[in-house]
Amino acid sequence: MYVCSCFGITEKQVREHADTGACTPRQIAGACKAGTDCGSCVRKIQALLGRGSCPRRENLEPVVLTPATAEVSVVELPAAEAA
Repeated sequence: MYVCSCFGITEKQVREHADTGACTPRQIAGACKAGTDCGSCVRKIQALLGRGSCPRRENLEPVVLTPATAEVSVVELPAAEAA
């Protein structure tokens, strides 16, 4: 069954790219362009990838948010001039 009509990419092809290490829709797009034209297939690709383990994700260090990294700064902008 076709996943990406724009480039003629099938479920089998997406699964093959996933088996070789593509873990995200962006990585699938980099491998075969699926999802880069109209974008209607991105959710299908996400569903095919699922939430399974990904060797690339396992190698990444987790990001820990601390109060210092989670802080948000508010910057006041000058008031717009009336036309």
